[in-house]
Amino acid sequence: MRRLLARRMKFHLFGAFFVSLGCAALYKFGIAEPRKRAYAEFYKNYDPMKDFETMKAAGVFECAPPK
Repeated sequence: MRRLLARRMKFHLFGAFFVSLGCAALYKFGIAEPRKRAYAEFYKNYDPMKDFETMKAAGVFECAPPK
């Protein structure tokens, strides 16, 4: 029973470290990178003036009434 706490803590510390590395890698490659690609693809063809005119025509803005 000597050094039982130290031995188990070392095991759990390494285990927690590798699990957290795995979760970080899964988040980066499973969520963050696809999200960055989706934003880049969206803004590649995005025309803010066209979007503004569409919202203006729909009456979204009080300062710019629809024509």
